[in-house]
Amino acid sequence: MQIRQADKHMQTSLRGIAKRAKEVPKYRFGNLYSLLNENNLRWCYGQLNRKSAPGVDGVDWEEFGFDLDSNVSQITEALKEKRYKAGLVRRQYIPKPGGKQRPLGIPETGVKLVQYCAAQILSAIFEQDFLPCSHGYRLGKGPRSAALELSQRIHRGKFGWVLDADIKGFFDNLDHDWLLRMLEQRINDQSFLHLVKKWLKAGILEVDGKVILPVTGTPQGGVISAVLANIYLHFALDLWFEKVVKPRCRGAAYLIRFADDYVCCFQYRGDLMKVVRVLPKRLGKFNLELAADKTKAIRFSRFETKRSKSFVFLGFEYRWVLSRKKKPLVRMVTCRKKFQQALLNIKAWIKSNRCVSGVTELMEQFTAKLQGHYSYYGVSGNFDKLGSFHNLSCKIVYKWLNRRSQRKSFNWRGFEELLRSFSIPQPRITGYWS
Repeated sequence: MQIRQADKHMQTSLRGIAKRAKEVPKYRFGNLYSLLNENNLRWCYGQLNRKSAPGVDGVDWEEFGFDLDSNVSQITEALKEKRYKAGLVRRQYIPKPGGKQRPLGIPETGVKLVQYCAAQILSAIFEQDFLPCSHGYRLGKGPRSAALELSQRIHRGKFGWVLDADIKGFFDNLDHDWLLRMLEQRINDQSFLHLVKKWLKAGILEVDGKVILPVTGTPQGGVISAVLANIYLHFALDLWFEKVVKPRCRGAAYLIRFADDYVCCFQYRGDLMKVVRVLPKRLGKFNLELAADKTKAIRFSRFETKRSKSFVFLGFEYRWVLSRKKKPLVRMVTCRKKFQQALLNIKAWIKSNRCVSGVTELMEQFTAKLQGHYSYYGVSGNFDKLGSFHNLSCKIVYKWLNRRSQRKSFNWRGFEELLRSFSIPQPRITGYWS
């Protein structure tokens, strides 16, 4: 009963905030800090990812919930008395294509709880301001929807040039002072803003035991980092492109962004070159820098399909091809790096689990991995790549299952029967656009 009442109260509050933010675009909200109360935090606990890794204190979601009432009560009392501490953020690294590593920040579960509640409040406010070009971490949007929309826009539009750009170390260089000034455009609650500042300044515990006190940036992967990043780039990039760049372009211009990955499309080369010249200065104003190795301007036109180059956005490679009726068509295929990384992930998984898990469990996990791959990359025109991924993945699993002991477990015909018996999914297209 308490959970239902908290759910109703929190959802009603968020709807009211969103309604006010939409009706009055320049309204500044006060008294947001009071929403970080016991009822709302208890509701937010049920929304957290139950499988997320624990922070520095080692307390995961389940352990935190054993004494939920007491833990939530302690947090709310600390918030009321203004003695709340953000705690250290545990640094973890995950591999990226090319041998690099992506740093992630993992807060304590109690901190995740308060951050989630604050993130819901910020999203309710700023969601009314975000432009359609922004797809990162928003309800009903995502990387796949952004990738498909870009394909539609290029195919139907008059664009002939593409600026494929990326921001160098965005999450590490996000300027705290600028972010707080951006938040103040909509928030008139110093207690709430001070709480956000505490999270921004929270120490980061590296894997070697060193503690880093950040001057800029917000740990990527943190519960509130996503919405803060969206707010920052909304002001630094999206509004600038919409209100300054587009009106000054001679032809059509279009921006699409997911987090710090974005693509700009232009009808004329002259418009593109103007943006190439001024974009570094614009980003530099907000302590950001273009990643030179990931930024390029290319010809991408339906009228010159053979001369047009390809570019990569959100794991897809875009290229102009001719259809069977000899009409130009934008084709999306899995980019080489993501394809290779996905196969490496399959290999690492089967090597680590082949002697630990039974065949039934392995096949269930294999099914889930294939379905996850098809769900994202299963777009029209990408069937051949899906087929290659399926075949190569099966060969990897076959190879390592036969290394569980000195005796060979399967021949290929027996392995194919095993795949059929567990209904291992075949490649399928799940995303179309018209």
